[in-house]
Amino acid sequence: MTTASTTMPPRPPINTGVPATGGGIWSSTLGLKLIVAATGVVLLLFVIGHMAGNLQVFLGREVFNAYGEKLRAFPALLWVARIIIAFAAIVHVIATIRLTLLNNAARPVAYAKKASVKATLGSRTMVLSGLMLLAFAVYHLAHFTWRITNPQYQTMLDVHKNPDIYAMVIAGFTNPLIAISYVVAMVLLGFHLSHGISSIFQTAGLATTHSLPKYERAALVITVIVVGGYVSIPLSILLGVVR
Repeated sequence: MTTASTTMPPRPPINTGVPATGGGIWSSTLGLKLIVAATGVVLLLFVIGHMAGNLQVFLGREVFNAYGEKLRAFPALLWVARIIIAFAAIVHVIATIRLTLLNNAARPVAYAKKASVKATLGSRTMVLSGLMLLAFAVYHLAHFTWRITNPQYQTMLDVHKNPDIYAMVIAGFTNPLIAISYVVAMVLLGFHLSHGISSIFQTAGLATTHSLPKYERAALVITVIVVGGYVSIPLSILLGVVR
C-alpha cells in the first residue's frame, strides 16, 4: 500500500531584480540608472559650457571669433572632448531606452496607468526628447561645424583668414526656419533637463522626501537659465538685436 507523497513543491527563486542570465550593469535597473546619471552629468556640463561660450556672440565679432580660435588652438584636446561627449551621448540614449524597456516589462499595466497620471511631461517624454535632441545635435554639427547643410560658410573668413563663426551664426539665425528650429530644440532640451537633473540627485541617493522638492526647484532654475541662454541667441539675431 502506497502513501501520498508529503514532498513540498520547490519554492520559486527569490526575485533579486537582476536577471538570472547575468548581463551585469546593463541588465540591472540600478546599474542603468547610474549610467544614465553619470553620462547625464557629462552632458549637462557640456551644455552649460557650450552655452557660456555661445553667449559671447553678444560681445561682438572679434570676441566671438577669438573664442572660436582658442578652441581650435588645441585640436588634440578638442577632439578628446568631442569623443567623450559623443560617447556619453550615445551611451546615455542607449541606457535610457534599455531602462525604459526593463521598467515597462516589470511594471503591471494597472500600475503604469496610475503612475502616468502623476508623472511630469518631462519624465514621460525622456526617451522621445532624447532621441530628438540626438538628431538635432547631428544637424547642429552639419550646420556649423561640418558646414554640410550650408556650404557657403566655407568661404566666410575673418580678417585673419580664419573661419568667421560670427558671420556664420548671424547668417544662420537670420533664416526664420533655422532660428525657430533651434528654439524648438532648446524647448525640448528644457523638458529633458527638468526631469533629468532632479533624477541625478535621486540616483545618487541624495534626495529624500524633504530635499527632493528643493532639487526639483534647482533643476527648474538651471533649466530656465540654460534654455533662456540658448534661445536668446537665435531670437536676438532674428529680431535684429544682434547683427
